[in-house]
Amino acid sequence: MSLNHVRPWRNIYRRASRQIMVGPVPVGGDAPITVQTMTNTLTTDVKATIAQVQAAADAGADIVRVSVPDEASSKALKQIVPEVSVPIVADIHFHYKRGIEAAEAGAACLRINPGNIGNETRVKEVIKAARDNNCSIRIGVNAGSLEKHLLDKYGEPCPDAMVESGLDHIKILQDNDFHEFKISCKASDVFMAAAAYQQLAEATDAPIHLGITEAGGLTSGTIKSAIGLGNLLWMGIGDTIRVSLSADPVEEVKVGYEILKSLGLRHRGVNIISCPSCARQGFDVIKTVETLEKRLEHIKTPMSLSIIGCVVNGPGEALMTDVGFTGGGAGSGMVYLAGKQSHKLNNAEMIDHIVEQVERKAAELDAEARVASAAE
Repeated sequence: MSLNHVRPWRNIYRRASRQIMVGPVPVGGDAPITVQTMTNTLTTDVKATIAQVQAAADAGADIVRVSVPDEASSKALKQIVPEVSVPIVADIHFHYKRGIEAAEAGAACLRINPGNIGNETRVKEVIKAARDNNCSIRIGVNAGSLEKHLLDKYGEPCPDAMVESGLDHIKILQDNDFHEFKISCKASDVFMAAAAYQQLAEATDAPIHLGITEAGGLTSGTIKSAIGLGNLLWMGIGDTIRVSLSADPVEEVKVGYEILKSLGLRHRGVNIISCPSCARQGFDVIKTVETLEKRLEHIKTPMSLSIIGCVVNGPGEALMTDVGFTGGGAGSGMVYLAGKQSHKLNNAEMIDHIVEQVERKAAELDAEARVASAAE
């Protein structure tokens, strides 16, 4: 029996959307919410770009976007796409021909910006290239690059202008009988982005790509994204997400998963529940958690681990996690397995022992999943 069945207040009812394919990855409908990032290497540096795409994929990225600012970059895609394990989205601005070239080079999706892609005739050529090469499209509206006529109409970037831009381009795609598209309405202002996405969700059944653009550095950008994306996801809006950080793309993937995990929308790896620590702690909680996060990065199996410094909340948290450790006295604490007290453990042996227990539990869960899959 799932927790959501027992506790209905935990339910999130996702907005109904059409499903499209980005390469082999489904987006929208009943598919899991996908996590994306974007490379920041020169696309023409094929080796570096492949390495960064794969690092993001290893961290859990389902889709990776690559900038295509010139013809040399679109040619580089021919070498990049066959060497990576995730579908590539080509990021197209200003030059519609780059979109045509990227589709022909094997991109799984084209991101086009209504504010700078050009007139309808050019968009039609991009649509034809996408259709001919089994490529989907993302209409990527940005508050910072809206069409001039919309800025003249509304006076400044605003949710109404962003949504009108998106719907205008949806109409172009639909008038050309092209329906393999998703859409985003990004802004760096959390309020503007949230308002635009709420309007957009009511106006179309297209899959929605969520993002707070130019969110900032690792700490500030994570907070802005968690607030903006978290609230929209809580409302059931969003089929794929990208956390935009001035940081390593791998960090974007990690933050994206943490946002989804916090809402119970996607699970990957070890969810560590830990206390902030205080004078009652029986061991150095902060250092322990930092070490465990690094030591457990290789675990992809969804599971939970509680690391609590003392017996105030430790036993209660451990009852709800797969593996737990609660600080005690005299340099030792209590290990919990499957919510039950198991054995005492010296603090000096804690890290290696907890890693061993987590790896063992992950193996058990993986084996159970294989059995269940075979029985279906």
